[in-house]
Amino acid sequence: MQKKPYLTDAILGNSSMLVSLTKDGQAQRIVWPNIDFPQHLNRFYVGIRGLPGSDRTYFFHDDMWTHKQRYLPKTNILETEAFMDSLDLRVSQTDFVLPDKNILVRHISIKNESSKSLSLAVTVYSDFMIDEKKRYQTVFFDESSDCMVHYHREYAFAVGSDQEVKKLQCGASVDDVVYGKLNGSRIINRSSSGIEYEQMDLEPGDEKCLSIFITAAHGHENAIALLTEAKRDSYESHFIKTDNYWKHYLNEADPLEIKDPGINNIYERSLLVFHLMHNRDGGFIAGPEVDEDYDFSGGYAYCWGRDAAFISSAVDQAGYHDRARKFFYWLKSIQSQSGAWEQRYYLDIILAPTWGLQIDETGSILWGIHQHYEITQDYQFLMDMWPTVRKGADFLVSFIDPDTKLPLPSKDLWEKRDGEHFYSASAVYGGLMGAAEFAIKNGEEELAERYKSAAEEMKKTILEKGYNEDIGSFYRAFFLTIDHAEFARHQAAGKEVRASEDSKGYPVYQLEKDDMVDISLLGLNVPFGMIDANEPRMIRTAETIEALCTSQLIGGIERYPGDIYIGGNPWILATLWLALYYTHIDRLEKAKELLDWCVKYSTELDLLPEQINKVTGKPAWVLPLTWSHAMFVLTVIEMKKKGIEL
Repeated sequence: MQKKPYLTDAILGNSSMLVSLTKDGQAQRIVWPNIDFPQHLNRFYVGIRGLPGSDRTYFFHDDMWTHKQRYLPKTNILETEAFMDSLDLRVSQTDFVLPDKNILVRHISIKNESSKSLSLAVTVYSDFMIDEKKRYQTVFFDESSDCMVHYHREYAFAVGSDQEVKKLQCGASVDDVVYGKLNGSRIINRSSSGIEYEQMDLEPGDEKCLSIFITAAHGHENAIALLTEAKRDSYESHFIKTDNYWKHYLNEADPLEIKDPGINNIYERSLLVFHLMHNRDGGFIAGPEVDEDYDFSGGYAYCWGRDAAFISSAVDQAGYHDRARKFFYWLKSIQSQSGAWEQRYYLDIILAPTWGLQIDETGSILWGIHQHYEITQDYQFLMDMWPTVRKGADFLVSFIDPDTKLPLPSKDLWEKRDGEHFYSASAVYGGLMGAAEFAIKNGEEELAERYKSAAEEMKKTILEKGYNEDIGSFYRAFFLTIDHAEFARHQAAGKEVRASEDSKGYPVYQLEKDDMVDISLLGLNVPFGMIDANEPRMIRTAETIEALCTSQLIGGIERYPGDIYIGGNPWILATLWLALYYTHIDRLEKAKELLDWCVKYSTELDLLPEQINKVTGKPAWVLPLTWSHAMFVLTVIEMKKKGIEL
């Protein structure tokens, strides 16, 4: 497998196919038939041959081109312009996925801006890794449809154009395409192919076009049929259909007047991202995959209940209630027998790789289900979801430490530490309080009291025992699991620690009170409402977070002091989390400053990453991160409710 770049610059899709591209317009990934898995593309290069004084192909992503890129307004249609200054040659590449068919359209327009005549041929090098595999693939040329077909087992991809193929080779190397040495081979058990199309003659000022299609289907005959269908309609009809689709989608959102063009553009882009990150069957993914080899992460193209609870709330508040409802029905289908939801899932409802229970996932989901009902007042939804909610809430009340009244140890929000985390407790509180409301509406008063009582006991523990006066913040956790070296260090420093054994006799070391200041402590209020926003200790916690977690180099809010993940940078969602809390307590000027920081460090395409590199100011990791866009939408909507001029 060829290593992929970690950073994605743009995405396209239709909730079944997801395409990731870089800033030079190069397609890096095609994920289908779900947007999380499997990934099928290794390399897909497009270029031209026939430039004066050279017999080689110049791919459009090569360094001799200067690139500009933009989404067409209010759409998920991407335009990448490549300009070769030495020859006054301009190439405009327009990419989009049809909204109702799994067809990637790439339209190439070549304009001769020089004073000399040119005769150029468009070339394509395609190399697939179907089903994320390099072995056992076949590529063949289909004469009837004039296209290349790549297939492995049930997956097939056809690559063709509205122009006629002049040269071809199944099994071509990059050099074969670069130097035009395509030998006419029609079939081979390899993953790559090369195509050269008929020459285009361009007089000075001329502009000529061709469209390339990649179709995805189960079975090679279906892929060919889909390509034939794509070629039957004009590029213009494909474009108009797709352009209208995305503009209609945006018009379905609740109206929100935003005068600031920077904020408005990111708000609209966020809504468009929600569609691309929402699978056809209902699940939301955290982000497009960036790290299939797990070199720096466990992968991002999964559905976490935690992320998705924030995302679905933003989707709901923006007005897309049907999408949120579909997501919750999808969650209903993957609930475990115990009543819990595991850490994360593939979108085909199969359990994804995991490293332990995160109790906040189950709490967040129940909170999200209740929030959807509160917004929509959909009584049928309440009735349909009640068995799911009851099962989940029963699990939550069974997963409580009888001594602390907090949820038993599990992984924290950031999936690094085991302990009785306060963020987890706040999510469980929100879930149980929502479940209690559902119980009341179903005539289950005793059950409602059971859920409320458990939630209130958690709140009582945190208010009575969970505040650190010395630091000016709530603790992050009780009974944090540490290693022996940390145990010895904390013990020497006079901190409360304890040692025990697990059920198999292995030693367990714990720090009784974790005093690390962490952005997740805002979850005590936002969004779960355990602690009142104006409670003095809550306000002081937020102030301490701002003081200790603001990046000294670039601004923005880091997750916690000493964070080393991807170099330890400010996070967009952390910055917006604080902005959202400050909006709740009417520190509106400060909230607006934090929002403006996020706008400043968005990409040229109005996308929001997970992190911002604290030195360069560039996106440092996953792009786009759906949770970042969700926090942006939630913050903007809350600010508008407060009457802030945006």
